[in-house]
Amino acid sequence: MSKRQLILLLLVLAAACALPFFISNYRIFQFTLVLVYSIALLGLNMLTGYNGQISLGHGAFYAIGAYAAAILMDKAGMPYWATLPIAGAVCLVVGFLFGLPALRLEGLYLALATFALGVSLPQLLKYHHLEKWTGGVQGIVIPKPDPPAFLAELGLQLNQDRWLYFFTLAMTLLMFLLAWNMLRGRIGRAMIAIRDQHVAAEAMGINTAMVKSLTFGVSAMYMGVAGALGAIAVQFVGPDSFDIFLSIVFLVGIVVGGLASISGAVFGALFIQFVPNIADSISKAAPWAIFGVFMIGFVYLMPAGVAGAIRIAVARLERKRQN
Repeated sequence: MSKRQLILLLLVLAAACALPFFISNYRIFQFTLVLVYSIALLGLNMLTGYNGQISLGHGAFYAIGAYAAAILMDKAGMPYWATLPIAGAVCLVVGFLFGLPALRLEGLYLALATFALGVSLPQLLKYHHLEKWTGGVQGIVIPKPDPPAFLAELGLQLNQDRWLYFFTLAMTLLMFLLAWNMLRGRIGRAMIAIRDQHVAAEAMGINTAMVKSLTFGVSAMYMGVAGALGAIAVQFVGPDSFDIFLSIVFLVGIVVGGLASISGAVFGALFIQFVPNIADSISKAAPWAIFGVFMIGFVYLMPAGVAGAIRIAVARLERKRQN
């Protein structure tokens, strides 16, 4: 990371820390969801952008993480922060196991298999034999966490929304740091090699089956952590909140933000959180039609995504300055 990039990152972090003190609680809640979606999109981008596997059902892992956190908090009385690693571990195992048989599938066939997972899970959550745990169609209501007592002793007066925002921001930074280290290392290079040329990667000695399954599992783990954070922020989980449309929206987010881009996850999260609200304010009758127009416009004007467009613009400015 260059000195200029480091300074820019520190400025963005400073702005993110100052943001909740200048906006309403509802806006804080929206930006908390932006952070949650950033983690989810980063996980999906690892699978699709860096490894070339298309998933149309990753919302199912988001739902598994959300329900894991909600059940642990509601039934076992576990603290909210302790549910995150468990939700991530559950989704890691489920994603890895799902990725093993999916190794025989490529391209659209893999997409259809994941699509089936995304369609079937909400119905499974409504299954009457699981209602004791999942709450059935009524779902599970969970309390919003209170700020730790030691913050008040230090003179930091934070309400529930601000504390949850900062907690989610800390988790987002941790997950992004883990992804950055992994993607720039040996595993990340192997993922990209498999995406670009599968046969050549095997000839170079890469265990493509293991890397693809591991990528699927890690991607699902990121979705699970995001789902757990999302459930804590929304304070509710229900089967209808995790329909197949959620998976499609996540896929839209990584395309708009920029494939194979870590920062693109943030831009994609801003898009899927705020553009539907803008579309709803423009037209109450057909908000998703307006959303589709916005999406087509972004894809047409920035085919490499927002992150790609920024990279191109910066490169052009550098060339002009050198000339």
